[in-house]
Amino acid sequence: MTINLLHKAPAASDTEQPVPRWAMRAAYALPWLLLPSCLWRLPFAFHFEMGQLDDAPVSPLWITIPYVFGLSVLTELAALLSIGLVRRWGEVVPSWIPVIGGRRVPPMAAVVPAVTGGLVLSAVSVWMVLTWLGFSERMAYENGWWQALAMVCITPLALWGPTVLALAYAYHRRRRHA
Repeated sequence: MTINLLHKAPAASDTEQPVPRWAMRAAYALPWLLLPSCLWRLPFAFHFEMGQLDDAPVSPLWITIPYVFGLSVLTELAALLSIGLVRRWGEVVPSWIPVIGGRRVPPMAAVVPAVTGGLVLSAVSVWMVLTWLGFSERMAYENGWWQALAMVCITPLALWGPTVLALAYAYHRRRRHA
């Protein structure tokens, strides 16, 4: 008996129009791309600074724990929500949802929030790159190893905005005649 730990991406045939292979792969890769930054963020909830040299006042644990854990959970939920741009539930509301279940999703009801979020996240990505290039003040670390760990964990976040924009574009092209 074998145990399958990884979910296999579904065939593109559950949508009205075929989903490009790149879009399906990108949508399913997005939560995995964001996971390192979510995990890297968790020690901050318990005031472990991950090598950062920061003199800012520390909030009490009853604030930082729910805030940091909530931010990580919301980040992953937003990434998982982007899978709706390549699946049937992004075209027709699932029937188990009260009142609106079974109704078609107007294409702009998915495209507008996706493009808005993608643009905001892309602006954050530009700010990250400018910080890396030295145009903005960057965080100081105890040593280069902590800084390298931070860069490895945070760098995939820069792909989030452009990926969501690309997925929104593919969704719009696929559904524009719906």
